Amino acid sequence: MHARRRLFPYLLLNIFVSALVTGTIIFFYDRAHPADCPTSQPGLTGDTSDGGLNVSIMGVIGAGTVEDERIIIQNTGSQKILLTGWRLEDDKGLVYDFPQSPQLTLYPGASVQVHTRSGTDQPSDVYWGRTEPVWASGELAALYDPQNIARAFYRVP
Repeated sequence: MHARRRLFPYLLLNIFVSALVTGTIIFFYDRAHPADCPTSQPGLTGDTSDGGLNVSIMGVIGAGTVEDERIIIQNTGSQKILLTGWRLEDDKGLVYDFPQSPQLTLYPGASVQVHTRSGTDQPSDVYWGRTEPVWASGELAALYDPQNIARAFYRVP
């Protein structure tokens, strides 16, 4: 009986160490496999709980040069998307609001390029009207729908 009492602190220490090791493994696994944070890979989407609505930011072209800089957004779902009320944001607080008129509809498989510079909006190309570049390496682009739900993210390489 006396020997069992001496083993009790070792048993508690074993439980504590096991819990610590398990927690550490789970922590590092979650850091290596971020299921809820799609910001590090291009083309991943945000909330798509409404079925066929699925949109992706495919990439940034010409980052750092205002004349060439543009971001490509593609409808990868099965429903057409009316982009009125949608907005594109960078992580410094710069916002591009998609035009109210003419209304821009993104059909399944179609894409639109948001150019940083000034220009005349077309069905496949819209213009932010900025005089300086927006996108830089490491910056996060986020696309929000009219209900303020983040629909797509892209981290500029």
